[in-house]
Amino acid sequence: MRYFIGIDSSTTATKALLMDENGRVIGVAASSYEYETPHPLWSEQNPALWWTATAASIRQVVAETGIDAADVGGIGLTGQMHGLVLLDADDRVLRPAILWNDQRTGAECDEMRAIVGKQTLIDITGNDALTGFTAPKILWVKNNEPDIYAKIAHILLPKDYVRLKLTGTYATDKAGGAGTQLFDVQAREWSADLAQQLGIDTAWLPPTYEGTEVTGTLCAMAAAETGLPMGIPVVGGGGDQAANAVGTGAVVDGIVTLSLGTSGVVFASSDRPIIEPDGRLHAFCHAVPGKWHLMGVMLSAAGSLRWFRDTFAPDQSFEQLMVAAADIPAGSEGLIFLPYLTGERTPHPDPLARGAFIGLTVRHTLAHMVRAVLEGVAFGLRDSFELMKAAGLADMTQVRVSGGGTKSALWRQILADVLQAEMVTINTAEGAAYGAALLAAVGTGAFSSVEAACEQLITVTSTTAVGDNAADYDRIYALYRDLYPILQATFHKL
Repeated sequence: MRYFIGIDSSTTATKALLMDENGRVIGVAASSYEYETPHPLWSEQNPALWWTATAASIRQVVAETGIDAADVGGIGLTGQMHGLVLLDADDRVLRPAILWNDQRTGAECDEMRAIVGKQTLIDITGNDALTGFTAPKILWVKNNEPDIYAKIAHILLPKDYVRLKLTGTYATDKAGGAGTQLFDVQAREWSADLAQQLGIDTAWLPPTYEGTEVTGTLCAMAAAETGLPMGIPVVGGGGDQAANAVGTGAVVDGIVTLSLGTSGVVFASSDRPIIEPDGRLHAFCHAVPGKWHLMGVMLSAAGSLRWFRDTFAPDQSFEQLMVAAADIPAGSEGLIFLPYLTGERTPHPDPLARGAFIGLTVRHTLAHMVRAVLEGVAFGLRDSFELMKAAGLADMTQVRVSGGGTKSALWRQILADVLQAEMVTINTAEGAAYGAALLAAVGTGAFSSVEAACEQLITVTSTTAVGDNAADYDRIYALYRDLYPILQATFHKL
């Protein structure tokens, strides 16, 4: 029996998942850590934390499962996207990594638009300049820490720092590269022209690989620290959302993944590069060779329900709230919730957008407000679906759901009715780490392709069909869409 390890280096923990050659998850281990916010809008992390946690998690999962480490046939990597790791010529870390959720680079985003042009940025990279991406972080260091900028020899993403420690090689996957905003998303390679315009030396950027390509093998130092034998292949892997899509089978046209956690993510695979003309959707390369994806992100999805419960009904469980909301008719009797509690990204890239209940009357109860929150989040997710359809992704008939919010049968039904697509749950729950392990299995010959592996291993466990409320929600969604343009100026004044 051969085994494959998926490493997921997230913002708060590194997970090591062990999968056998039949796709079964044998064990999972995780090691947690913190990140720092030394100034308002800043978010930083010491890269050494990722490596220490990686080595500890690998040792733990191998020990707890009792497998022979010599039977590990490959390692796949995933993790937080967009983070900036700067190294000097001796591979020393020059400063704490600037993370994906760091918001300090607003001026640098404006600088990018001024130098390159907003539409040119979108045409090349598939995205408008956003504070979360890597390129504006590089410019921030250039503008604010010139002494550090002068010492840069290598630029890596967080998971690729782990790769360097595992293999001694500089590399990134094409999905991760696309998330830096220095990538020509259609050509699936660094944009030398864009880097030159921004004054970024392309020699700093690592070679790029497809998600299943071998990027190096386990070196002696890593073998000593992880307890694994030298020579194990390490494949390209993918950023967390692309790897999660592999882990849920969103690798062919028509299958969409919807993650309903604190934030909400809609992810759709495509056989061709599709760019939303105004940059309101993220357009990246997929971790699957020769494929791309579109992604919409709303910032407060299940987070909206948690805020409501914690603020207005802290003595009730989520289950109790759902039972009460189920008795309220679709549309919450004229009450609409805008889920912009922490600003928004898709379709309104507006950090000053705000949440709101619209249509409150004395007849509305706590249960009405709960149902309005569930519906408002569903309407916000539909915004991404509508943008994807308009961009050319017409076939989105099955949605594979994950995340804590989708445990609710009521919320799944509301989603099915609002999005007018069946919601399905699947037999895999480990997401990105499982996807990374699958990429390693494909890359080392256990499966003929990512698509074949997903078709064989990932099965539907439940289905929620479109119900009787779809037409009503269609009408209410039109009202929902009218509200942000009406209230935008007021939000900004507030």
